[in-house]
Amino acid sequence: MAAKGGVNEIADRYAKALFDLADEGNQLDVVANDLRTLSSLIDSSEDLQRMVRSPIVSRADQGKAITVVAEKAELSDLTRRFVQYAAAQRRLAAIKPIAKAYLTELAFRRGEVSAEVSSAKPLSKAQVKAVEEALKKAVGGKVAVSQKVDPSLIGGLIIKVGSRMIDTSVSSQLQRLKLAMKGA
Repeated sequence: MAAKGGVNEIADRYAKALFDLADEGNQLDVVANDLRTLSSLIDSSEDLQRMVRSPIVSRADQGKAITVVAEKAELSDLTRRFVQYAAAQRRLAAIKPIAKAYLTELAFRRGEVSAEVSSAKPLSKAQVKAVEEALKKAVGGKVAVSQKVDPSLIGGLIIKVGSRMIDTSVSSQLQRLKLAMKGA
């Protein structure tokens, strides 16, 4: 019988297990920060992206590499052990979806709304705070913001809250202008 389980289903299972361990050890916020850091590191390094996705890299080599990354990033012991386990199970490719599922569950348990903010460059703490405040007013409650860097945006932001998306990126504005010029 063929195994069922896309990346999202796997991510949900692993995120639930990690969430339960973090909750048991009163480390929910520590692990959340670790996962944000790890996701950011993966986003910013093409070599790291290739390593976590590559079926050619052995489990042992993936485990060694992710252990070094976790140590350099000063991730908590629980998070280090979790990513080592994920490497041993050939699940490093699902680390980002696992992180997203974990953060979504954390926000849900706290009564927060999750928002994903994409920008061309990393946002400063003051900018993130300003975005959080604006979203808090718009949504009318707590907002958990996760950041994503996408250099192709050129400038501006793309904000996703639930099924709504606000796109103020320069690349989208240029695309709309291009379409308007074709129509003229």
